[in-house]
Amino acid sequence: MAEKINIADLPEFDITEHLDSDQAIAEYITVVLEEDDPALLAAALGDIARAKGMTDIARAAGMSRESLYKALRPNAQPRFDTIVKVCKALGIRLHAEPV
Repeated sequence: MAEKINIADLPEFDITEHLDSDQAIAEYITVVLEEDDPALLAAALGDIARAKGMTDIARAAGMSRESLYKALRPNAQPRFDTIVKVCKALGIRLHAEPV
């Protein structure tokens, strides 16, 4: 019989620890975009911003840090212009392709 694992004893997973290269970030965003979920996209951009430094990304996007956190929280529905500003600040370009 396998030993039982107590979930509370497991380390907490933090995706930002794995977003340590442009390639990892691109792959993460690609997978998220395939889900067709705007709230998930906002949360993923928030993950990337946290990995790169929320203060620096907010400054580059021309937003306050608090506004950036609010716009990219899980289940947020940021405006498209906010997504564009954040993507530019993150050094991310979104691409379209035929399905």
